[in-house]
Amino acid sequence: MIMTTETKSKLKRFFKKYLIAIVIFIAILVIFRLLLPTIVKKYVNKSLSNLPGYYGQVEDIDISLLRGAYVINGLYLNVVDAGSQVPFLNFPETDISVEWKSLFKGSIVSEVYMTTPEVIYVLEDMQTSQIETEEEDWTQTLRDIIPISINHFEITDGKMAFVQTSADPSIDMQIHSINMIAENLRNVDPTDQKLPSAIKATGISIGQGQLDVAGRVNILKEIPDLDLDISLEPIDITAINDFSDHYGKIDFEEGDVRFFSEVVLLDSVVDGYFKVLFEDIKYTSEEDGFVEKIWEGLVSVFTFILKNQKTDNFALKAPIEGKVDNASVEVWTTIGSILKNAFIEGFDAEIDGELKYDDPEAKKNNLEDESESNDKKWFQFWKKSKKD
Repeated sequence: MIMTTETKSKLKRFFKKYLIAIVIFIAILVIFRLLLPTIVKKYVNKSLSNLPGYYGQVEDIDISLLRGAYVINGLYLNVVDAGSQVPFLNFPETDISVEWKSLFKGSIVSEVYMTTPEVIYVLEDMQTSQIETEEEDWTQTLRDIIPISINHFEITDGKMAFVQTSADPSIDMQIHSINMIAENLRNVDPTDQKLPSAIKATGISIGQGQLDVAGRVNILKEIPDLDLDISLEPIDITAINDFSDHYGKIDFEEGDVRFFSEVVLLDSVVDGYFKVLFEDIKYTSEEDGFVEKIWEGLVSVFTFILKNQKTDNFALKAPIEGKVDNASVEVWTTIGSILKNAFIEGFDAEIDGELKYDDPEAKKNNLEDESESNDKKWFQFWKKSKKD
């Protein structure tokens, strides 16, 4: 079929319009791609500006469409009335992307990688702030910034600190070099375990203590269930002198302290303990006043009498029980643990491994039965004494 000149002209106009449409579409995509970082940045900054009691912003946003990711650079958040210039949250680089391996399994979830994040709690900043958090808090805002549920979360070289600038000298209790991995948070990989998500973290505290956290969680519940083992050892105790002097009027010359804990949270009920061991402790009083010298002398005598002669440590073990919103430490049991370590059996410098996620109630019932049994023994002993 021979096309007429008119037909050829119509085809040329059609292809020309088609080509123009394609060029315009590509131009729109290019412009949108160029504007996208600015759009996302404005969205994130708006979310931060709407947070009552806090202020913050991000410096820059990088977009990678091929990876399905965006990188938030220089995010910080602080209290509006803060007296210091130290950000409460400082996240230099946060990489948020779609987790492709989960996408192939039919789940749309994200993976988040945070590099050198810092969370610094300045006591004075928090005390002077007037923060209203009834409707929204900063954690909700961070969830808004990451609209897709997180399945993989990883921290590299993080830092957490408690700072009190009003103390003299100022107190800076911190854990740095934090590396953490949390996997399968959305249970993308089905498992028979009641706690589907594995968590592991390490870090270095002041006094060069090695932090190790290992366990599992189920964050799919409104109040997550968890089973964690935590150890921090050994800490050069002189590193906490600023803290111990401010709150206890005690200075250490030498020694180590070790910390161990197991925590089980099941259906909003906490069951756990923390164990603290002090080893080779010596106190210093060269620059202390008369009253502080007397006080440190009394503490020194107390710890000497109540330390285990075989292990040469002073230790305590404090159980934690109750609902998550009002869990408490058993004071008398804690005091009894000091006596047990000193005169009956010294505590081992390790996690005891006595708690199981699926059986905290059984442990509690056993403790109650044991306590009831001891009460009966004491009652029988008292009755026998009365007869004699």
